[in-house]
Amino acid sequence: MDTPTSSTWEEGSQSDFDDDDMPQRGSVLRALNLRRDDDVDDGAASDVSSECSGEPGSPYGSPYPRWPVCKLAARMPPPAPLLQRLGTEPRRGGAHDRKAGCTELQLMKERFSKLLLGEDMSGGGKGVSTAAAISNAITNLYATVFGSCHRLEPLPVEKKSMWRREMDCLLSVCDYIVEFFPSKDILPDGTTREVMATRPRSDIYVNLPALEKLDDMLLEILDGFQKTEFWYLNDKAHKDSCDDSAPCRPASHRGEERWWLPVPCVTKSGLTESARRDLRQKHDCASQIHKAAMAINNGILAEIKIPESYTQTLPKCGRASVGDAIYRGMSFPGKFSPEYLLDCLEISSEHEALEAADRVEAAMHVWRRKAGHGHARSPWGAVKDLMESDKNVMLASRAEDALLCLKHRFPGLSQTTLDASKIQHNKDVGQAVLESYSRVLESLAYTIVTCIDDVLFADESARKI
Repeated sequence: MDTPTSSTWEEGSQSDFDDDDMPQRGSVLRALNLRRDDDVDDGAASDVSSECSGEPGSPYGSPYPRWPVCKLAARMPPPAPLLQRLGTEPRRGGAHDRKAGCTELQLMKERFSKLLLGEDMSGGGKGVSTAAAISNAITNLYATVFGSCHRLEPLPVEKKSMWRREMDCLLSVCDYIVEFFPSKDILPDGTTREVMATRPRSDIYVNLPALEKLDDMLLEILDGFQKTEFWYLNDKAHKDSCDDSAPCRPASHRGEERWWLPVPCVTKSGLTESARRDLRQKHDCASQIHKAAMAINNGILAEIKIPESYTQTLPKCGRASVGDAIYRGMSFPGKFSPEYLLDCLEISSEHEALEAADRVEAAMHVWRRKAGHGHARSPWGAVKDLMESDKNVMLASRAEDALLCLKHRFPGLSQTTLDASKIQHNKDVGQAVLESYSRVLESLAYTIVTCIDDVLFADESARKI
């Protein structure tokens, strides 16, 4: 088959245009050429005219002017103001040929990419929920910033900046968790109309500012340890300054339980009275912060729904869960004392305390479930009278008191099985943010309290010698 030549194509193209349309077509093309010349500089225009014109050697081979298609790709719109401020360029055709932004922007992109992917880097949609992803992100950020915080010293500037910046990004999601409420809007003519306005959700409105205040107070406590009268055993700067006239007195009440932690040291005469008083004030402040954070965390965890996977593993009998010794103490008809019950159990380690907490918490929910099902068909008046004297309700209440006392006696206790299950299966993003934020602040406050206890113990040991 014969292929059409350029002359044949040109003749056909000429015949397609009517002679009457030529002046109008020429004016349109001239206008397009003028607009093209105004938008592009002279260098770009000369390049485009050589490529898109009908001159010999042109790939188009047509004597008629054509629309400069190649110039459209060259005339990209300027970057958006936000991208200009961040120092990056927009994507072009999906290619990753843009310049790399600053380190903070790249970290932010990585953080939010993990949140959107649900920590599933394959992109297959098999990741965790958004609530669990944000909870894990806050926990991992705390481990990165405060994981090596085992001394009473100010937080490094770069780590403090990282904590402030990334926590601000993670907490920004709470600004968009709102609830609707009826309100009135006043129009310019003075009339009013009823509208639905938005406000922060009640739990976020109450707890988030309190947690941010506790966060600032904890960092302020750490900043107060710039010039101290104590040092640590592996601190070479202070260790070299110790001579025979002022020997180091390392001491710790931890024993061999946590041997990897640095041991505080004081001089032979111990701390001065002002330094000792300042430490005790900071100890009391950190203890109050710890109690406040723990109260917020317990309140949030109590609001999270118990997952079905946990209720299916509960035993049928609460007595079998707690054991005969704890059950006899809880079922005693007289006055119940959770402190006396824990003293009788002689719990000595956090591992034993966590095991006892799991058993007591499981029995508590078994008794609550039995109390609810036992009077489901009774009239409300009878239910109210029976619940006050019901044995299951009494046992559940005493188990709750024992569990709370156990957590106060062991403030560094890990998460119970129920708490971990709630955090894992929770779908509420607001609750996930509040729970994880309060949990990491509780851990930081407890770390500061234990470090101050170590220094005070070292001071007391040095003054006794």
